[in-house]
This record gives sequence, C-alpha cells and structure tokens, in this order.
Amino acid sequence: MTPRFELLAGGFGLVEGPRVDDEGRLYFSDARGGGVYCRQPTGEVETVVPKRRGVGGIAIHADGGIVISGRDISHVRDGSTRSVFRREDVPGFNDLFTDAAGGVWVGSQMADPFAKGPKAAPGELFRIGADGTAEALYGDVGLTNGIGFSPDGTRLYHSDSARGHVIGHALDEFGRCSARSVFVETKGGAPDGLAVDEEGCVWVALYGGGCVARYTPDGKLDRRLEVPARAVASVSFGGSDRRDLYVATGDNLDDPALRGSIFRTRVDVAGLPAPKARV
Repeated sequence: MTPRFELLAGGFGLVEGPRVDDEGRLYFSDARGGGVYCRQPTGEVETVVPKRRGVGGIAIHADGGIVISGRDISHVRDGSTRSVFRREDVPGFNDLFTDAAGGVWVGSQMADPFAKGPKAAPGELFRIGADGTAEALYGDVGLTNGIGFSPDGTRLYHSDSARGHVIGHALDEFGRCSARSVFVETKGGAPDGLAVDEEGCVWVALYGGGCVARYTPDGKLDRRLEVPARAVASVSFGGSDRRDLYVATGDNLDDPALRGSIFRTRVDVAGLPAPKARV
C-alpha cells in the first residue's frame, strides 16, 4: 500500500534535521540555502536562525530552544546563540542525536559534500556530554549522516553516505563503542538520515533513491516507502503517539517549483522518543 504524504512546507534548498517538540512545532533546516525554521501547528513557518548554512542536525533542548549543527554545535534559545562545541580542525558538523542523559552525538564533516574537487578526509563521531566535555569515539567515516540507538541503548547506528552503508557498533554502559560492523549496505540510494522505532527497526532516508527504507534489527529490508522526491535526506518521528513520520527532501517530484520540501505520513509502529539535549 502506497502511503499518503502530506506536504508541510516547500521552496527550500536541501531540507534537513526535522525534529518536533512537545507543542507540535516542527523544526528543520535548509542545509544548502541557509537558515533554521519552525513550522507551527497552524502551518505558519517562521525563521529561527537566519542564513546559517550546513545545519544537518537539530535536537530539542531541555531548557528550551534547540541545539543545531553547522560550523559548530550551538544552543539557540530566544534569539541568543551559545556555542557548545567547536574544533578548529573541523570545518563543520552534520547530523546529530541525543542519548538518554542529554548528551549529543554528532559526526564531523571535513568538506562540503556537494563541492567538486579531491575527496575529503574521513570524519569522526563525537560525543558531547551534558557536562560539556567532548570526546572522539571513532573515525574513518567517509560522509557522516544519520545517528540513532537501539531501544535498549546497546547498539549504535550511523550512516556513512560516501560508502553506501550504515555502520553498527555495540555500546557498553559507559558509551564505549566496539565490534564495528556494517549493519546494512543500502541499494538504490545513499543512506542519509535515520530513525529507530520501538521494534528496533531502523528507518533510513535513501538520498537519490526516492524512498525511506525500514530495516529489521538483523539488517534485512522490511519495506520501502516511496516518497514524492528523489533526494530524500532525513527522517524523524513525532506526534502524540510518535507514529507521524517526517521526511525531509531536497526536491519535490509532484511540484518541482517547491524544490526542497518536508512531508508527513503515518506509520504503524511508533518511533523511539528523541531525548532532549542537556549540553
């Protein structure tokens, strides 16, 4: 059965980082065109952070406002911006996710993935603790994208778009990563953003593939949701029952003039809650 996708907003460059807060406000970015936006439940779209480019990930902060990636990791609240984490040797950070303690896990992006020229150096995955300390957990990520955890917190998933696969790691009680493996090699599109549901299945946006793919915890393809776009960039769950699936894209096949768009559909399994950031 083909899902019904509701168009929520369009006319952007590359929509990324969809995240819904407790009041039903949908935050998202335009990674290429610049800016972070908020769509109110009434449908109005407001600018939260003007012009900022390269924002690939957004988290809701426990004290209000949002945490965003880009040239650094920043907490934006009521028009004020506080830098949380920056590395002089890292030109930017892409997708991010939060753990149960409110820490932020984010991948470094060593060059503009759309720029022509030599291949960029691989990036790393960083964990920023609620106390503000940060550490690099591992490297050798060709192009960092979606990040998520299994329901019991013992498994980490991380999209590497350049290599066409999602990395898997075992996590211990201290957040240390081990037993690196390829969770799944995607077909028909590069793995971009991802989200995990209550059954432990991983929903992966396939950039260039026109769909979101759901994989079981053992890496088997369960289903593909065809999206009215080819450049499917990111996914997240929301709604009162967390069965609303938000899909961010870089195009819109139904109306090309809308360019980068964000859609919503309903699915039969609730997504895991996204913990609030406390950094």
